[in-house]
Order: sequence, then structure tokens, then C-alpha cells
Amino acid sequence: GAQAGQGFELRQPQEKVSVTAGETLTLTCTTSRGGPPGPVTWLKGWGSGNQTVHDQRGSFPRVTRVVGESNTDFSIRIRDVQPEDAGTYYCVKFNKSVGGVEIFRHGKGTVVSLHETALVPSMVAAAVVLCFLLLLGLFVALCMYRRKRRGEVESQCLARPAAVGSFSLIPLRCCVGTSGTPSKVLDAETSHLPSQQSSKEDNDIHYADLQPLPVAPRHGRSPGAACSEYASVRVAAK
Repeated sequence: GAQAGQGFELRQPQEKVSVTAGETLTLTCTTSRGGPPGPVTWLKGWGSGNQTVHDQRGSFPRVTRVVGESNTDFSIRIRDVQPEDAGTYYCVKFNKSVGGVEIFRHGKGTVVSLHETALVPSMVAAAVVLCFLLLLGLFVALCMYRRKRRGEVESQCLARPAAVGSFSLIPLRCCVGTSGTPSKVLDAETSHLPSQQSSKEDNDIHYADLQPLPVAPRHGRSPGAACSEYASVRVAAK
């Protein structure tokens, strides 16, 4: 057995592994060929208080080999890791001889620890709530902006008819004589007035052309003439 195990190597490369509760833990262990007869076993802890995690003969519901029936790869998987699974794991090669079974080689050990996951769900929930509040704020701001724009458009639409219906004052300029002299500016309608109207009716009817008149030359105005900027509206005499 000693001669058969001279070139034998056992490799357990993982020094520390950290997992989250409920995940699957993978522990790696490989050996070379040509070792003495005997099983390869995984132990948790060392000394008298060790616990067998997996061997080639027992049944372990949560532990399976990564490569089944391999003579060189003895890596295992532990599913649904629990807090009590934390500890140091050793891959051990035993030598089976006439005197019994003894340890032939073992790895340096892999320290397994578990993450604290209590804060992860709360952080995710806080991020979701924050995103929701941001989206809600953007939606409210967009609604207020659209309402403001709609109010401005409606106010412009209401102001537009008023601007169309309004009119600008055009100063009317007509030269009139003195109070005793009748106006020489006649509306275009005066040519169509009945000639049978009495002088009394003519005196009771006032009218004026509402179109602006051209400015008369300064030298053509009589000394008694004055510039008027008002117009009288034509009304029928009662």
C-alpha cells in the first residue's frame, strides 16, 4: 500500500467559500490515479467531533457528487444550504489495509460561511418604492404642465374672437365751418335722399362720412375753420 501511494496526490483548492442560505454549495476535491485501496470521504470538522458529510457507501439526501462514478473527481454539491452547514470541510482519502482503515491523505480544509441576507429584500423593496414615487412625481408634473398649456391655449382662443370683433379708432378729420355755416361734407348716401324732404327734416338729421378724409392743405383753410376728430351718427328725425 505504501508503494502504491507514493505518487498519489489529493487536491482541495478552495480555502474559503461564502454562500447564501438556500443556495447550492459546491466543494471541490480531485485526486491522482494510483492511490491505495480505500474510500474518499468528506468530513465536517476534524478530530473526535467530526461529521461525515458524504462517502461512497452512505445515503445523503442533500449531498450529491458532481461527477458520478469518477475515480479522480470527488467534488460534491450540498443543496439548500442552512446556517448549521457553516464550518470547515475536509476531503479525506483512506487507506484500507489488513489492520483496518486509516487516513492516508487529506486536504487543507475549506471554510464555509453564510451571507447575511436579511437586508436584501428590504433594499429591493425600498428601490421599488423609490422608482414608483419618481414615476408618480413625473406623471403628476406632466399632467400639471399639460393642464397649464391647455389653459393658455383656451385663453388665447377666447381672446382671439374679441380681437377680431374689436376695431381700432381711426381719427376722422372733416373740415366744418362755423356754427351758422352748414357742413359741405356729405355722405355718399345724400345723393339718394328724397328731394321732397322739408328743410325742417333736413335740419333735424345729422350725418357724416365715417371714412377718413384727406388732409386739406394749410393754405386752403379759412380762418374760421377748425379740425374735428369726431363724427355724428345718422339718426332719423322723429
